[in-house]
Amino acid sequence: MGAKWAKRFDEKRLLKMDMIKKIEKYTSATLGKIADPGVLLVVSKKDGSCNVMTIGWGLIGIFWAKPVFMVAVKHSRFSHGFLEDNGEFTVNVPSEEMGEAVALCGRFSGRTHDKFKECKFSTAKGKKVSVPIIRQCKLRYECRVLHKLQIIPDLIPADVRRTYYSGRDENNFHTLYYGEILSIY
Repeated sequence: MGAKWAKRFDEKRLLKMDMIKKIEKYTSATLGKIADPGVLLVVSKKDGSCNVMTIGWGLIGIFWAKPVFMVAVKHSRFSHGFLEDNGEFTVNVPSEEMGEAVALCGRFSGRTHDKFKECKFSTAKGKKVSVPIIRQCKLRYECRVLHKLQIIPDLIPADVRRTYYSGRDENNFHTLYYGEILSIY
């Protein structure tokens, strides 16, 4: 029994090390795109319906000894319900020529726009998750929600609250979704 466990442990460790190498290889390019113009978060419901939105906030790292991509989605966003329903997502890093599409996906809601159609996105089935990837993107992360946290309003610094949670967003806070990265390509 001990030899089987040791072999399985070594296999898992090797897979984890391979994923960490991929994260190291792609993190800089991904974080640069998150900052400008943003990356594309694709979500789907269990019934197969999908949405795409631009995100400008995210973190890549290790949590509970697992590779994670953390995305922040406000409660009011159409994508929030998809994440709550399915618990999987893909993060798609756009190519240089996709700036207009990234802007459109950040400007309009999937409630009123079919952004896949309007942006002429070609999708493919995810390798490890039920959520599709966008073929035109140069890099994709497939993730399964490992944990989620609600932003605690009373703990937000005053300057951050004024900047990001005032006016119509005064009570519209983010959920932080920690997605275990299952595949990067």
